[in-house]
Amino acid sequence: ARIGAAPRLDAALDATLLLGTLASRAGDRVDLIAVDDRPRLLSRNARSDGDPLSGLLEAMAGLHPRLVETDGRRLVAEVLRRVKQRALIVLFTTLDEAAITEGLLPVLPSLTRKHVVMVASVADPQVLAMVGVHDDSRTVYDAAAAERTTAAHRRVTALLRRLDVEVVDAGPAEFASKVSDAYLALKAAGRL
Repeated sequence: ARIGAAPRLDAALDATLLLGTLASRAGDRVDLIAVDDRPRLLSRNARSDGDPLSGLLEAMAGLHPRLVETDGRRLVAEVLRRVKQRALIVLFTTLDEAAITEGLLPVLPSLTRKHVVMVASVADPQVLAMVGVHDDSRTVYDAAAAERTTAAHRRVTALLRRLDVEVVDAGPAEFASKVSDAYLALKAAGRL
């Protein structure tokens, strides 16, 4: 999906790089796993040149958006298979109600039992701008659709938070910094 002129994935990759930079400088291990209907890539902290960010950049260079639904079971299985120590697991995904409730929620407890989990989603500023605009019949319809979407996001966010999942939902301009701020707040609170 696109947010404005750029794929939603681009905002997630930017946030990944900023978060990876902060975490590696704080001495934390940084790994990346991309999964849709199957695992796509893996970047592990250990590199011969000692620079985990180079590994992230190299791995992400070949990552392209695909129009397939993420297999939540496979995603969780990959994380649990590869991440043995307690960790912060950041899932970059949408807050689409059906995808979260049907694909991720059933398997999320197996992650939250062992790890701190954050779901990070890039919000579409255009949807937020349509809420409350009632200039003509078209904008009234758009406003109703936008309000329905934002209400669904609020429901999904509430469900995730009840499972003790940190949720970041921000527009593309502030997304990377909001994800990093959430990581820093978790560290400051002693949760990591």
